[in-house]
Amino acid sequence: MLLAIDVGNTQTVLGLYDPESEEGEGASVGLVDHWRLSTEAERTSDEMWVLVRSLLDTVGVDIDEDLTGASFCSGVPRILANLREMVTRYLAVEPIVIEPGVRTGMPILYDNPKEVGADRIANAVAAYDLYGGPTVVVDFGTGNNFDVISADGEFLGGAIAPGIEISLDALFGRAAALRAVELVEPRNVIGKSTVESIQSGTVYGFAAMIDGMVARFEREIGEINVVATGGLAHLIAPVAESFSQVEPFLTLHGLRIVHQRNNR
Repeated sequence: MLLAIDVGNTQTVLGLYDPESEEGEGASVGLVDHWRLSTEAERTSDEMWVLVRSLLDTVGVDIDEDLTGASFCSGVPRILANLREMVTRYLAVEPIVIEPGVRTGMPILYDNPKEVGADRIANAVAAYDLYGGPTVVVDFGTGNNFDVISADGEFLGGAIAPGIEISLDALFGRAAALRAVELVEPRNVIGKSTVESIQSGTVYGFAAMIDGMVARFEREIGEINVVATGGLAHLIAPVAESFSQVEPFLTLHGLRIVHQRNNR
């Protein structure tokens, strides 16, 4: 089995893939189980191992017998170093890390390809594998990433906007009269209370931003597929008009593909 780990600035997602299983759909084919944890830069490699081992125990995985590979991506260098150390000490596998020099099968047309985050590359690889191109991946995380893939499978570039949660944190931190609210779709666009007004501005406001950005992408490259992923995709995708697919495990699928391409 393959252990895939996507380390974001806010959350870390782990997935366990069985290459012999065909259960599931899209990016979840072969996904035995998955877990979402808060990202803690202070965690040592030993602490990481305790967490990983405990999670794998919940699905009855024999680490020595069943685990045959590991694949990582991370935008947090300190955590990536600890992940490498964890694998070296506790696992008998050589991890594949998305970084310069690793075969992804996707040309990066950024002015400086090294600037592209590893998670963005994983998402682009996965989206092209599942849907071809041209495609836009919208990843709802600490930042909202828009990644554009051409019809020929090239990473063209994209856009980065502030994420939903950090935008709200800034709002609540600066506005003394406003307080945190539950992130759900309100009854109406025109809120009848402060809570509903914040919910409307957040849910419908970010949905409108997505639709507006997609319209601008289409004016540049033509009609495109639009795929949603990330922790808050389930909140915005149903009210936005642009999305053709929602793939919560897109990054994990990309990690699986990159691992396969580097172990042929």
